[in-house]
Amino acid sequence: MGKSTKKTRSKKQNLNEFNIVNPNAAGIDVSSKDYVVSVPADRDKKHIRTFGAFTCDLKIIANWLIECGIDTVAMESTGVYWKQLFVVLQEHGIEVFLVNSRHVKNVTGKKTDEEDAHWIMRLHTCGLLVNSFQPEEEVRTLREILRQRKSINDNKSIAVNKMVKALNSMNIKLNMVLSDLTSVSGQKIISAINSGERCPDELIKLVHYKVKTPREDILKALEGVWREECLFELKLAQEYYQFLQKQMSECDEKIEEQLLLIAAKYNDGDISELKKKAAKKHTRKNDFSFSVRPYLKGILGIDVCEIYGFSDETSLTLFAETGSNLDSFSTANRFASWVGLAPNNKISGGKVISSHLPRKKHAIKRVLIQSANSLYRSDNALGDCYRRLKSRIGAKAAKCAMARKLAIIYYHMVTKKEAFNVELFEQHQASFKEKRIKFLEKQLSEMKKVA
Repeated sequence: MGKSTKKTRSKKQNLNEFNIVNPNAAGIDVSSKDYVVSVPADRDKKHIRTFGAFTCDLKIIANWLIECGIDTVAMESTGVYWKQLFVVLQEHGIEVFLVNSRHVKNVTGKKTDEEDAHWIMRLHTCGLLVNSFQPEEEVRTLREILRQRKSINDNKSIAVNKMVKALNSMNIKLNMVLSDLTSVSGQKIISAINSGERCPDELIKLVHYKVKTPREDILKALEGVWREECLFELKLAQEYYQFLQKQMSECDEKIEEQLLLIAAKYNDGDISELKKKAAKKHTRKNDFSFSVRPYLKGILGIDVCEIYGFSDETSLTLFAETGSNLDSFSTANRFASWVGLAPNNKISGGKVISSHLPRKKHAIKRVLIQSANSLYRSDNALGDCYRRLKSRIGAKAAKCAMARKLAIIYYHMVTKKEAFNVELFEQHQASFKEKRIKFLEKQLSEMKKVA
């Protein structure tokens, strides 16, 4: 009996070996209907409380935490329900740790909101939680608008597919003779059909003179079986597409206003020339109605659009997701890991079991892989690097490797305020060519000896 008590005592001592890093810490379990808040047991008789989700309740939470002497709080990033509480607590001077829900999973047992809140408080007290990266408030606003624009752009493809379906149901093969149904010719023809025009000879007059498809083929494509239900579907689909186009334009205006606001902060209010430099005469489909380059150059102090493969969307997405200050990431490798472009090495018994990239749906990861993919036909050093990697490790791995290179280039440009320098890649490319030539010459000489 004596031995067993000694063992239990030693186990209890080991469990209490964690050092208290944040003595004034609290934990919050977030849901759509309420917030469960846990503070240390010595701060209040009822140290775990449940509050409502209304704005007045959020202020009550902040005041109660201040009364309990709490100066730092940890909570899960559950949906969008954390956002307003996050802002209210920051306004009251409380440090907020926004943590990944995977990092605060409770031990096995009965799960309740109260237990979760208490567990988060215990982990935060011992300093075992890592704060998620959050850019400044103005950049967060820009990020939300940009994400909304991306969502609208995705819905546009749904509207286009509905138009194609309605036309094909009537055997109108317009998508076979026009490369893009949302082009000037395609939209004019669909508008005329919705207005009541059915004659192919009249509809073909709306085709733009630059369309290369023979006019005989277009006439054949415009002959079909007109059905009332399909015409109704076509009308609704086009109206939906035009509505989304209008929303996209409104998003562009709002994004430009927010960029002007941020640029004024970094340029002491002098933004007189920025809007003139950012004006565009012509815009491509789905592009911004303004040029992003002058705004980002005025904010960051460097031109990140010079990076090969970077479009306006890539540059603006990177800025909207990270802001102008990347000091939260101590190294470029940590930044690449946060984006999701570093291998997730799993080692057991001294052996690497898996080294795949993490399945992280990050907006930066998406645009960087798109930029890396665009380098395939580029006649520059980065394009050569991509093609060389593709021949050695395959297309999928090459895209990820080049995306990681682009992320590291962006990190160094923003942190060090250095312009894009492609000379290093060109030197590497020249040395690779020399090695390749020597290797081929050696092979040729060996073949001559054999012959």
